[in-house]
Amino acid sequence: MVEEKEISKAVVGRLPRYYRYLGELTDAGVERISSGELSEKMHVTASQIRQDLNNFGGFGQQGYGYNVKYLRTEIGKILGLNQSHNMIIIGAGNLGQALAKYASFEKNGFLLKGLFDVDPKLDGMMVRGIPIQMMDKLEEYLQENEIEIAALTIPKSKALEVCDMLVECGIKAIWNFAHTDLHLPEDVIVESVHLSDSLMKLSYNITSYKEEHGES
Repeated sequence: MVEEKEISKAVVGRLPRYYRYLGELTDAGVERISSGELSEKMHVTASQIRQDLNNFGGFGQQGYGYNVKYLRTEIGKILGLNQSHNMIIIGAGNLGQALAKYASFEKNGFLLKGLFDVDPKLDGMMVRGIPIQMMDKLEEYLQENEIEIAALTIPKSKALEVCDMLVECGIKAIWNFAHTDLHLPEDVIVESVHLSDSLMKLSYNITSYKEEHGES
């Protein structure tokens, strides 16, 4: 039996980009593409693309390149997008509702099943046909429904408490928008999105550019 090699986080981080660009090529009617042509579009070297894809079997043919539709389908399988993932959003404020209205979730197999909040003014409000429920119903809801992913768009002061309850109820993946780092059991997968960190990186790059070009 061949031992499976561990795929680096950098490679995994590029897979969604490959999937997205290949989707654009499919929509444009492109049937095949070389690693060189794909590298120009993605700003990743052709060598890096070949190395990345070789981690999963390669998918290309010498002299032909890659079949766009086939490669996108295979990367989708690697990312688990050929399966359905039931998810809920905890925190139905502006960010939570914006996430709920993001239609591409369903296209990629992420099925929004519920929204939860503590604000009684939001109780029963419909977002894309899904009613907002109060947090006191969450535990019972999780016991009665098969939910795999919970997205957190709540204040950091509440995040750890809510996460403890989610873990107890069997949630295995958390998409964390709360402005705090979560340290949870190893069998719980956490993907954190720190919006302010992205803005700080943007600020750094703007400042560096201005300094480099002598702008004030």
